[in-house]
Amino acid sequence: MPRRSASSTASPPILAIGVENQPDMSFKDTGHNIRMTEVFTVNIVSRAIAEAMHVCGAKYPRGTDELKEAGLTAMPGEKIASPWIKEAPAAFECRRHVTLELGKSRQIIMGEIVFAHYHDGAVDDGLHVDPNVIDSVARLGGDTCSTIRDRFEMLTPKLA
Repeated sequence: MPRRSASSTASPPILAIGVENQPDMSFKDTGHNIRMTEVFTVNIVSRAIAEAMHVCGAKYPRGTDELKEAGLTAMPGEKIASPWIKEAPAAFECRRHVTLELGKSRQIIMGEIVFAHYHDGAVDDGLHVDPNVIDSVARLGGDTCSTIRDRFEMLTPKLA
């Protein structure tokens, strides 16, 4: 069962997502839903659910439940009316802060994180993320994905 955590920072954290809408400038479901509701959830994808993420990326007709098609479980939001994915190792409920229009069909949507869901062991008591538990996968565009499995330490220089 995922752990849940409310944000406790004085200045709320901001998260940004990129949305590419249709070439005819009509909105895909993500852009349309955020515009209509002013809220959204960002689910972190792990290697375990990467194939399901790709299923969600198919060009379904408007109104198709992509999560159902992918076999994922939608859970009700804690602070907002936007579901999060139970199988995701972490998910962030957000209120839209600002939308930047880039050209005719691309947007960067920034949201204030109002609640975080994460699996047990993914975040410690000091709020440090364990990348091995998250095992995140990023969709880079088209069919290209990436992981962050190759990690290394690089000490920040100390100024005298």
